[in-house]
Parts: sequence; structure tokens; C-alpha cells
Amino acid sequence: MKKLLSLVLVASMLASLSACSGKTTTPETPAETKTLTGTGKGYGGDVTVTVTMAGDKITKVEAKGDKETKEVGGKAITELPAKFVEKNSADVDVITGATVTSKGLIYAVKNAMDPKTNPWPVVETTNPGSVTASKVFQGFGFASSGRKGPGVDDTSVQVWSINEVFADVLFDADGKILYIYVDQLEVATPNYDGEGMPHLSGFPGQGGYSFDSNHDEKVDSKTVDTEENLKAEIELWKTKRARGDAYKVGIGTWTSQMNTFEKLFVGKTVAEIEEWFGKYTSDKNGRPLKDASEDAAEKAKYDALTAEEKTMLAEVTSGATMSLKDAHGNILAALKNAYDNKQGLEITEADSSGFGVAFSDRVGPGKDDTDVQVYSINQVFANTLFDKDGKIVSIHIDQLEVATPNYDGDGMPHFSGFPGQGGYNFDSNHDEKVDSKTEDTEENFMAEISSWVTKRARGDGYKVGIGTWTSQMDAFEKIFVGKTVAEVEEWFKKYTSDKNGRPLKDASEDAAEKAKYDALTAEEKAMLADITSSATMSLNDGHGNIIAAIKDSFANKETIKLTIK
Repeated sequence: MKKLLSLVLVASMLASLSACSGKTTTPETPAETKTLTGTGKGYGGDVTVTVTMAGDKITKVEAKGDKETKEVGGKAITELPAKFVEKNSADVDVITGATVTSKGLIYAVKNAMDPKTNPWPVVETTNPGSVTASKVFQGFGFASSGRKGPGVDDTSVQVWSINEVFADVLFDADGKILYIYVDQLEVATPNYDGEGMPHLSGFPGQGGYSFDSNHDEKVDSKTVDTEENLKAEIELWKTKRARGDAYKVGIGTWTSQMNTFEKLFVGKTVAEIEEWFGKYTSDKNGRPLKDASEDAAEKAKYDALTAEEKTMLAEVTSGATMSLKDAHGNILAALKNAYDNKQGLEITEADSSGFGVAFSDRVGPGKDDTDVQVYSINQVFANTLFDKDGKIVSIHIDQLEVATPNYDGDGMPHFSGFPGQGGYNFDSNHDEKVDSKTEDTEENFMAEISSWVTKRARGDGYKVGIGTWTSQMDAFEKIFVGKTVAEVEEWFKKYTSDKNGRPLKDASEDAAEKAKYDALTAEEKAMLADITSSATMSLNDGHGNIIAAIKDSFANKETIKLTIK
């Protein structure tokens, strides 16, 4: 009893002392509350988040994505905010079936919390970081193929398309890829309903083609059967990268999926990529294998993989599920062609790499002996390395010219139009006399396109004026090195004919060309004499716009910080 009274007394005394001292117990200061906003790229467009934080703790996340599909992307917008709060982090698992929207929201939260490390907007790039090698080779690869489809239009007229893959690749001495940039051109008949798809109606005189002008899966008319329409269609051609974010393929855009594959390819040889393709993609459609495939053969192939291999594939298919080799294009063939074409770089460094294209039509050259017009389509490809000041340190230009088969030039790639258009006059033995018409069949369509080769691939047999096309192009490339694109344009404007784009020469019979040449200094005339001793062909005429392709390569350049030592 005494012990209990003593304890009470002590407690009472402590309370009195506390009161006398004037001190009171205070609660901890509430953590500062702040609201942050962030943006990321979803499947249909930008997705945004509002993140509420109390100190370092995420207390609430609101997500929006008006352009995401409700059934797919909407699931991520609904479910992910709670996961961010629960984990108190942006690093959460994606929602199955809504990978692209999920990744966009994850980035948006990171952008909100740390915008310096995760800036917006994001510049899409395949930039591998700084690249250093003792020897570097550059190769340009090309692969073309025809496709029947997709499907027929509502009037039962077949849809056809042409696919070309372009690969700009840097290899080390062991053949391993240091940097890669892949793009593609897909051109369909205008009865295809996909918005943004480049079109070709065949050649003038073939009657035009069924046309779905408003992409509602119903043919409205036929395209106009004129030279003007041929020119207009080709001027609108864009590669798949140039078609931008509007061009969706499966789980993402074509560009985002190709970027995923490019990152996978870096560090591998072409042979190793072919092995990867053989082991990890469907034998049926060339797409990366996925878990729980409904196809028995694909399922068996996937199930035979190790857990580590399945994890690797899960990472790949979270960003890319499209095919590497199917009717849409043979990406593997373009890579192999790039390796076969590789040439050593005689430089020590480069800051960026750019790939550019330019498309144009040509009426001619001339007509055949039955008075049927010859037409051709020209595509110029420029693979360019620039220094930090935008000056060209290395450039490789190639070109594809495809003519109607009534052109008599030996080795010229041909295109007869699409099956159902009746074929085209054919000079089979190149004697300037039409022998027949090409077969109006699917087999001929496929065979013509698969046989297309670039001007460099046509080799020394392809003569142009004073030399081969390749030797003349090599001479121009030497002129371009050390210049910016703007300086190349200035050089072209000052030192070539305003009439045909060819380098000026002494004693021209054209009055305007002669006056332009005579106005030059003795030093400039000597420079031109040196050039025209090896290159006289045009840099911009009906055969192709080389200047435009170089300009496009600068517009598309990516930083690579290449060092060769």
C-alpha cells in the first residue's frame, strides 16, 4: 500500500514540475503536400497524370488519356493509379494487354516527380550512346517485296502493295552492329482504306485504280488516269517513320516497335540476328514468340525455351510484336544486304548519323517503237555522318530507278503496274523494239519487285555519260564532305545548270549556262574542270533529287558520338 502511494506521489510531482516549466507536448509538423503533373506517350496520344505527394509519399494519382481506347488503354488508366500509391513508386508492373498505355503512364509519373531526368517531350531515338571502335564499316541495305492484300475492296477489286526496307548500319571489325537505323516504304493501290498509306495507281494509260478516298472501306471512284496524278501520288509518298505517331501497328507505332528491335540488334552480327530470328520468332509469320499462343507449333517452340529466354522474349514483346520477315517487308534481308555492301570509314569521329530519302516520277525516257510512253519512278537514299557543327564527314548515296518494261536499257528494274491492269509493253532483248506485253499475273508482279536492285548494285555495267553511275556519285560525295547541307545547297545553286542540275562546263551552247559559268573566278572554273572530268550527271532532275535526299538525312539525324581509334 505504501509503495502504491509513493508511485502516485512521484507521478503527481512530475506533473506539477512539467506544468511549472510551461512546456507542453506538440505533434510532429505535417509533411508538406504538393501536387505535380506529368506527361507520357500512350497508344493513341499523350497521357497525363496529377500526382499528389505528402513529403516523399505518393498519396494520390489521377490519370487521363482521352485518346486511349476504353477497352484496352482505359484499363491501365483505371488500375495503375492505385498501384503507384500502393508501391509509392512509378516502377510498377504494366497492365496486361495495355502495355503501351501503361508505359506512358509510368513515364508520366516519373516526369512529374523528376522532370530533369525524365523530360517531356521525349525525343524518340535509337541512340546507342557513345560508340568507340578501332575500325568501323558503314553499309546500306535494301530489300523489296510485293504483297497481295490486305484483302479486296467492297467491289471485289484486289488490294496490292509494294514494300521496301532500308537499313543504314554501322559495323565494327568483327561484324557486330554498332548503330542501326531501319525505315520502310509501303505503297498500296488506292482502294486500300488505311489512312496515311502512300498510293500508286499504276502508270498513265492503265486506267487508274479503284479509290477509297475517305477511308470508309467503300470505293468512291477511280483515280484520274493522268501523268499529273502519277506525279501527285509519288510526291506524297512517306516512309513508315515519316508517317509518325499516327501509324499504329499492334501494340504501338511502327517506329516504336522498330526502335525496340534496333536496340536488340546492337551488339549482334547479322548471322547472330538470323539465329535469333530462327529461334525466337514464329515459323509461320516471323513475329516474336509469346506465351500461351493458340498455334500449336508456336506454343511448342516457346515452351521449349529456358526461363531466361522466356524473360528476354517478354521484354521484347512488351515493346515489339510485329514481324521481321513477312509480306509487309523483309527486314532481315535488308540487314544482310547492308552487311554485304559495307565499306570502311576513313574518318576519326562523327557526332550524328542521318538517313534521307527523296521520291520522284519521270515521264520518259521517250516512247517505245509503238508510241507507248515510258515512265519511271526514282528513289534516292542518303546515308550521312555529320560532325558537331553539322558538316558532312562521310556520305553514301544510292538510288533505285524503276521503269516500265518498254524501256530498252539493259539492267533497268521494271514494273508493269498491278495485276488486272493488263501488263505493259515489253522490250525483252533491249533492241528498242517491243516484243510483247508482260504477263498480267500475280507471279510477274512479285517477280518484278523482288528483282529490283539499286544503281550501285547494278555495278560497272550501268554507264552514265563519261563513267558509271557509281564512279560519278563517288566523285560528288567527295565534294560534299566538309560541307554543311546548307553549303551543299549553295554549291549546287552556284555551280550547276539551272536547267538540268548538271555541273557547269566551259563553252556551253546554252546562253544562260554560259553566262553563269563566265561569271565565275578562275579558281572556281578550275574546281569545276576537276569535277567535270569525273562527274557530269545531274544532282536534281527527272532521274532523282539527290540534294533533297541529303537534306532529309540531316533532318532525320540522330546523335551517336562515334569515335574511331
